[in-house]
Formats: sequence, structure tokens, C-alpha cells
Amino acid sequence: MDRRNFIQQAALASTGLTVSPFNAWSEDRSFSFNYAVPSAMYGDMPVRAILPEISKTGAKYIDLWPKPHGTHREQVKAMGDDAFIRLLEEHEVKLGISTCYKLGPFNLAGEMNWASKVAEQGVTIVCGAAGKKNLKGEALKKELHAFVEKMKPQISVAEKTGCTIAIENHSNSLVMSPDSLRYFAEATADIPQLGLSFAPHHLPQDGAMQGQLIREIGPCIKHFYAQQYGNGSKHKQAWETEMLQMPGRGKLDFKPIVEALISIHFTGFTEIFMHPFPRGVPIRNTIEEITAEINWSRDYLEKLI
Repeated sequence: MDRRNFIQQAALASTGLTVSPFNAWSEDRSFSFNYAVPSAMYGDMPVRAILPEISKTGAKYIDLWPKPHGTHREQVKAMGDDAFIRLLEEHEVKLGISTCYKLGPFNLAGEMNWASKVAEQGVTIVCGAAGKKNLKGEALKKELHAFVEKMKPQISVAEKTGCTIAIENHSNSLVMSPDSLRYFAEATADIPQLGLSFAPHHLPQDGAMQGQLIREIGPCIKHFYAQQYGNGSKHKQAWETEMLQMPGRGKLDFKPIVEALISIHFTGFTEIFMHPFPRGVPIRNTIEEITAEINWSRDYLEKLI
């Protein structure tokens, strides 16, 4: 124990308190978030204008979103791969994630092949599940195992390209309830290329419950959406209310969630995220305000480590 920690422990001992192992361990920064910036936060702004903002948020990676949530995958297609690669190199940004809900989970091969050409490292492909909904118990488990079986051709391409497929737990989806996440983790235990995009937004807004769930399914989690439900995003509302989806703004306590991510040694991508209304518009009026909002929530998360 160094001198500072000895003094701290001694002072607390005099009051009958101790420093928790979590606080003592986190103080040496053994854990850090691997941030990526979702282009959807910037709506339809030019990808050329977004890339210089990435480093300002403490990130090195961008997540490209297509319509209707953004226009950036389409922008990249229009400019061509070589031009996009030059832009990435100019701003020292890497393609880390491609969000592909519109393609569906069974049509990802083309995107993975493209991503492997653009990125120096494996890219995470985020999408939703497919299958029967509103199932429980053994019927739910059986459907999830069947879904994973149907994913085998995509998993094969992921192996060849070095990509990872992350299925988001989403409302009105096969992968939605806490039990469905547990069964999905069981079904993918031996498949490192397929896992979960853990989205607190779509789970009961109970930080302690979510933290316990993270500990149960740990290795399955490949991607983390730092987002909460807040006041929802299905209708027009003041930006201050809309921002309640952001970490630190709404009621969800992220502390037990962050503690759980630390406990499982989570190394996947973390994205500070929210949905604007309507979809596809920037979350704030200016690019500087958007970056500032991301940094506000990043500061909140960092203080929890």
C-alpha cells in the first residue's frame, strides 16, 4: 500500500469505515471504456464534419448508421471506400462498428466483407434478432437456439472477416426479456463471433437488476449501449426532456451497471447514445452541442469507474 492509500485507510478507520475493494481497484484505472461514437447522434450532418469530433469525445472509433437514423453509411458509399479510408486516416479515426438493423441478421455477409476491407481490425456489426416473439420458458429457449442455428452462415463469414455480430436486446423482439438474454448467452457460449449488444434502454429501468444480469451473461456481451429510457423518444418533446435518455440525465442508476461491466472485464465497444424524434435528425442544433452532450455523459460514466 502506498503512502496516500495508507493515510486514506487510516483516516477512514478512525471513523469505522473502510475503502471498498471496488473503489481501491478502480482508482488505479485498471478498467476503461472502449468508446465508439454513433454517427446517428449527428443526424444527417456530413461524415466529413463528424470525424474531427471523434477524438474530442475520448474515442478512436466511429459507428456508421444508415437511414432512417442517419445518412452516413450512404454518404460513405457515395464517396467510395478509398476516399473514406483517407478521411479516417486524416483524422486518426477507425471504423469500429457498422449498425445494420435494416439488413436483418441473415443478410450481413456483404457488410462484413466490406467492413473487413475498410478497417484494419475486426468490426462489430450490430443488428436485431429474428424469430417468434412473446415466448417464455422452454419455448423461448428453443426459439433462441433455433435462431443461433440459422445464424451459422453469418458466423462463418464473421470468422473469415474477423468481425463480431452483436444482437441488440430490443423491444418487440425475440431477444428482449432478461430470460431471453440468459438463454441467448447459453446458446452462444461457444461462439465468440456472435453475442449481445446490451441495451439498458430496452430493459426494466432497475440498475441493480441489470448489473446482476450483466454478471450472469458476461462473456456474451460484445457491445454496450450507454442509454436509458428516460422519457422515451416516440413523440416530440423539449430537448431537455429528450436528453433524459442520456447517461446521468434520467433516473437510471448506472453505477451497478458499470460495476458489473468492470467485474466481467468488459472490453467491447461502449456507445453513449439516445434517439431523437423524429429519427434521423441531429440530437442538438449544432455539432459542438452534440459533442458536448456526449462528453457530459462520458464524464458521468468516467466518475463511476
